[in-house]
Amino acid sequence: MNVRFFSCTRLVGLFLTLVALLGTVSAQSSDLDAIRIGKHPDKTRFVMELSEEPAYRIFTLPDPYRIVIDLPKLNWKVPKNKVPRATGAVQALRFGLFEPNISRVVLDARYPVSITSAFLLPPKEGHKHRLVVDIKRISATRYKSSGEQKRQLTSAKPLKEKTQVAVTPIAPALIAPKTAKKKSKKVIVVDPGHGGVDPGAIGVSGIQEKKLALSYAKSLKAVLERSGRYKVVMTRNSDTSLALRQRVGIAQKADGDLFISLHANKHPSSRVRGFSVYSLSENGSDKEAEALAAKENKADIIIGFDLSEQSADVSKILIDLAQRETNNQGKQFANVLVTEMKREAKLLGRPHRSAGFAVLKSPVIPSVLVELGYMSNRQEERLLRSDKHREKLVTAISRAIDQYFGKLESYNAQ
Repeated sequence: MNVRFFSCTRLVGLFLTLVALLGTVSAQSSDLDAIRIGKHPDKTRFVMELSEEPAYRIFTLPDPYRIVIDLPKLNWKVPKNKVPRATGAVQALRFGLFEPNISRVVLDARYPVSITSAFLLPPKEGHKHRLVVDIKRISATRYKSSGEQKRQLTSAKPLKEKTQVAVTPIAPALIAPKTAKKKSKKVIVVDPGHGGVDPGAIGVSGIQEKKLALSYAKSLKAVLERSGRYKVVMTRNSDTSLALRQRVGIAQKADGDLFISLHANKHPSSRVRGFSVYSLSENGSDKEAEALAAKENKADIIIGFDLSEQSADVSKILIDLAQRETNNQGKQFANVLVTEMKREAKLLGRPHRSAGFAVLKSPVIPSVLVELGYMSNRQEERLLRSDKHREKLVTAISRAIDQYFGKLESYNAQ
């Protein structure tokens, strides 16, 4: 679950993998045929060459400084040997599917920048449609005072607005434990970690965490639905970026009874391995858990969300996490899961830990974050990639869900 930044050269492999993951592109998708980065005395110029005239939305973000370019869904066609090196203001570049119909380019900047201009050039002299973005270095003081971080440059042709999944504000007095509500089927929300422009950790074989998490999530969904006891809602079904608050919002909108976020870990030591599960705590159970949560909570920085200023409603929700019943239920499920997983996989020392993961912060849905294993350990990464091991783990998770709700119903009947 390691948030990483890559140089343009190292991103080539990621781009090629991304294209394979995106699969067949619809006829309405535009092709991105070339990108260029030019360093000039007074600016850095970034150019994208596309098969069709695009709509666009461009803005900057701080901490770290980035330029974000949103466009209609693109098919990456840039040859491997034509990916430019980082230069000028640009020190790294990422590209990925941000939403089902929106692609996002994120340029990591070396310093505070201003977008001085953005314009389109029509096809001419062998070139296709070109989107030109000029970037200029400015001081940090000017960046903050000029309102640069709130300024957007948009095309005359509107880009489909982002679909915001709201986190519904709930007054503390109105929050009821999920066990109080009767349903024909329990709703399990399965959250594959990372996605889109955020690959997550990279395993020793080169596999990306986002891909591994999605494969496990789909398998878990299939196992749970075969039982006939559960309705399963996925926060994402494809390689799409989602903000942490959006994931929580999807779970709340679905009226989930249990939220399970699936991830794979990475460690500086290749010897560390083992399954673990995290429940919510505002203070990590140890320094490693606290550091992991801090790193994971910054995933929204990767995909270009600015979470530095929360709305009053969201801030209130975070404060209202004093709702002990929901958090206690998450801990109960984590304990059951550890017991079941002992039969199937090697566990990390103290396999049930707690940390302040933003994705676990629903005030009404018991939530856990599952670390399936360590992608930095060659043996465990090989297991994680195998169909047989995946089936063992998701079956154990399914058994734990059965036991958890069985115990909960028994307790409520007393």
